[in-house]
Amino acid sequence: MFARKTPIIAIATATGGAGVGIVRISGAPIPPELVYALVGTALTARQASLVHIKNAAGQTLDQALALFFPAPASFTGEDVLELQCHGGPQLLQLLIKRCLELGKNCGLTIAEPGEFTQRAYLNGKIDLAQAEAVADLIGAQSEAAVLAATRSLQGTFSQTISALVEEITALRILVESTLDFPEEEIDFLESAQAHQRLQSISLRLAELQQAATQGVILRDGMQLVLVGAPNVGKSALLNRLAGDELAIVTPVAGTTRDRIKATINLAGLPVHLIDTAGLRATQDFVEQAGIERTWEAIQQADAILYVRDGSEQSGAAVQADTELQKSITAAAPAGCPILAVINKADLRPDAENQVSNLAGALHISAKTGYGIEALSTSILESVGWSGSNEGLLIARQRHVDCIRLAANHLQQAKSHGSNGNQTLELFAEELRLAQAQLEAISGRTLPDDLLGKIFSQFCIGK
Repeated sequence: MFARKTPIIAIATATGGAGVGIVRISGAPIPPELVYALVGTALTARQASLVHIKNAAGQTLDQALALFFPAPASFTGEDVLELQCHGGPQLLQLLIKRCLELGKNCGLTIAEPGEFTQRAYLNGKIDLAQAEAVADLIGAQSEAAVLAATRSLQGTFSQTISALVEEITALRILVESTLDFPEEEIDFLESAQAHQRLQSISLRLAELQQAATQGVILRDGMQLVLVGAPNVGKSALLNRLAGDELAIVTPVAGTTRDRIKATINLAGLPVHLIDTAGLRATQDFVEQAGIERTWEAIQQADAILYVRDGSEQSGAAVQADTELQKSITAAAPAGCPILAVINKADLRPDAENQVSNLAGALHISAKTGYGIEALSTSILESVGWSGSNEGLLIARQRHVDCIRLAANHLQQAKSHGSNGNQTLELFAEELRLAQAQLEAISGRTLPDDLLGKIFSQFCIGK
């Protein structure tokens, strides 16, 4: 991965007017003459100094606080200078311009996205999982996501990975030392309790995989798609769940022609609701385009609400519902939960006592709110969301993929070990591959091109 050695600069605060704006410089080192030329005085490490920053004509641009963090005791592990000034966008750009003028001789340049965090990672201040948690903390969509990202940033996730890697390493040492001294003729698998140790590691890895899967849902939110025939109440249900009149609701079938999106928070989990055009055969070109987008949304869903009209009881309607549900199930991603929802319970006072042809269907009324609380609970249960913030970690899909592959390699190791010493070479190799997958989470064995892609998704000042 390309890493520049020259000093970098960027605005570290969000775009737009604010009471305070921060300009950050990092370098190894930042030349003292640049600092003095910029703030007009020598700075004491980690102590705020009130300074006047002037332009090339000697006119004061702003009165600011300057903080200097000498290497290695800084976020990046390099010298870091932060200027805390007023947060006007034009003012900040003028400060950047002045800094670049004064830092021309030392190669001061504008930072690339995520380059400050990248330098912290490369200088050993944080590992890759912690670096990703920085971006996840900034982009957190709920209180639970904030707390989970903070835990990951503090190293809780990394420590769990490190402990598993150490256990696998210890087991590898025993296996490979046995391979080096076959004349000892010991039954390695029994004397070293390899089966028990491997089983213990596998169980802990399974727990971590479950936690990481929850962390991905927390970070990215859940794509919940509302589907069904026209005029079954999908838009009314979207409005009820969102608590706002976002979609037009009329008695006319086919009112919704395109996807309508809204994000809500259920027990700390961000849920991205997607209302879709009703599924039916039609000659209307615009409605056909909307229906095509409905099927696209189904293919990308994390969970699906299949909504039907509970007031329609004819045999033909029931048969059509059954066939439509089969088509939706076939189009949905593998393992995607599909919740059957029977709407318009307000038109049937005895709805809760009715038996539906849809197994496990929930009776609701989007109009009155009947059954919505139970539906919300079912939505969370469908993706295994517990709602507890305790011990929750933020995670990304690549983390889950690495953990899953590591678990597969441990399973293969178990199968090789069951045949005794004759396949210890394969046993050792599967342990090595499992370890490599876990180390990729912290960035120890990750390719440079993937590292570059990860940091390119950060904001400029981070």
